Amino acid sequence: MTNLKVATTQFENKSGDKEYNLSVIEKLSAEAASQGADVIAFHECSINGYTFARHLSKEELLAVAEKVPSGPSIKKLQQIAAKYNIVILAGLFEKDDDENIYKPQVCVDRNGLIAKHRKLHPFINPNIIPGNSYTIFEINGWKCGILICYDNNIIENVRATALLGAQIIFMPHVTMCTPSTRPGAGFVDPALWYNRESDPTSLRMEFDGLKGRAWLMKWLPARAYDNGVYVVFSNPIGMDDDQLKNGCSMILDPFGDIIAECRELNNQVVSATLTPEKLKQSGGYRYINARRPDLYKNIIGTEHESMQKVVWLK
Repeated sequence: MTNLKVATTQFENKSGDKEYNLSVIEKLSAEAASQGADVIAFHECSINGYTFARHLSKEELLAVAEKVPSGPSIKKLQQIAAKYNIVILAGLFEKDDDENIYKPQVCVDRNGLIAKHRKLHPFINPNIIPGNSYTIFEINGWKCGILICYDNNIIENVRATALLGAQIIFMPHVTMCTPSTRPGAGFVDPALWYNRESDPTSLRMEFDGLKGRAWLMKWLPARAYDNGVYVVFSNPIGMDDDQLKNGCSMILDPFGDIIAECRELNNQVVSATLTPEKLKQSGGYRYINARRPDLYKNIIGTEHESMQKVVWLK
């Protein structure tokens, strides 16, 4: 297995404007290819936007959603992948022949669809059906998995994906800068975004504090470290519908160290080279080999009464 160069991105999407969002995806894919990247990863629902979907009826969602892989957005991603010789991961809303709606992240190369992961824990709109399986596929000999946003907060999902062989887990998100019961959480004033050129300091303090990056750093490095995997985190920046997002897209190695991160207050792509030797050098590799499933297999798989409901703040 040889080195793999991976890019992650942040960009300000437009709600429901697939043509515009795909034009940005193409521009950033071209930039990643110029950096020598083999793969580029975009955020959750990067093709159509995300937060606006909380307002949509099922009929309106169906109008936005597409068949996968036969829909026009997958065909466009395939054209971009062929043009720049790069593998692309991006997200959208999906519908099937029975008008079920899902929220997948797809992986596409010049030949078409490589993989599709349907979000296991969707909550932006009650008409979206959860996926029911993990996703493992290969890119240039590397075993990869995908977990979308809230999927990653249930730690069993990350462990299961690693146990199925994933060496890289792509984690597309639309997260941070929203209220929560955790201390320090909350919205960030959109006025700071529009005033970012004259006052970047105030915006950066909000983006990097407990509303944003400081919260991310409480758990994201642990997902990489505990499981001995590379993590490719992608998140939008700027306005997503009426909510401001802070980007911070990054790539972490199996030691939990950040090896590339978007830090501009604008659209950006960064890349890093993934080397296979780190996988076996990591603590997570040793921890997985030291597991004692006999101690906890009947505990982890036990049914439980849900202690909470996820509520999307309108």
